[in-house]
Amino acid sequence: MLAVVDPTVGTDRRPIAVEVGGGSSVLVGPDNGLLAPAVGLVGGATRVVELRNEQYRAGGDARTFDGRDVFGPAAGHLAAGVPLSDLGPLIDPAGLVPGIVANAAVHPDSVEAEVLWVDHYGNVQLNVGPEDLAHLEDPMTLQTADGRRAVRRAATYAAIAPGEVGVVVDSYGLVSLALDRRNCAAELTLEPGSAVTLSRHDGTAGAGAAGRGSTVTVRLGDRTGGTR
Repeated sequence: MLAVVDPTVGTDRRPIAVEVGGGSSVLVGPDNGLLAPAVGLVGGATRVVELRNEQYRAGGDARTFDGRDVFGPAAGHLAAGVPLSDLGPLIDPAGLVPGIVANAAVHPDSVEAEVLWVDHYGNVQLNVGPEDLAHLEDPMTLQTADGRRAVRRAATYAAIAPGEVGVVVDSYGLVSLALDRRNCAAELTLEPGSAVTLSRHDGTAGAGAAGRGSTVTVRLGDRTGGTR
């Protein structure tokens, strides 16, 4: 994959190629944090090289168009079968900017996770795969800075009961927290970087106000927030 969002082009930030998936894929781009979430989502880097070999760059002295002169040629040569190690020296993956997205901490009775991002509808993407939760039965207890509540797995957004937080495997193959047709991030006060814990349910976490029979005002035509 080639990705270039590079406002610091021409500075001392490093051009890199990151091998992931045990060699199944290589991500090419600037070492400015752009690649870090993608690397984290696929389990981390196996090798990283700095793109220094002039043989695999376009000619010329321009310092403002690395997408054309450095990253594009590197991606093309890799696709043509050039070994990753030929493009430049190996560097330590731990030194990438910023640090690679942390994996969830899986414990026998809980999973400590982090919010990666919140989408347009308020669904909360976690750095958790469904396999990380395989040892926890429904319902689970969700712990956030705002408190605790019971959550359950749901195959689709529409399968989430009114007022209940669903644990859904989304299109990225990762776990997200969601409410049906409502903004989950806003209701749970979650944002990228927020810490959450999913654990075995001990019976003390409630389903939330809407799950306890409260009245919810509905305005026809108001479709702001929530999952479609």
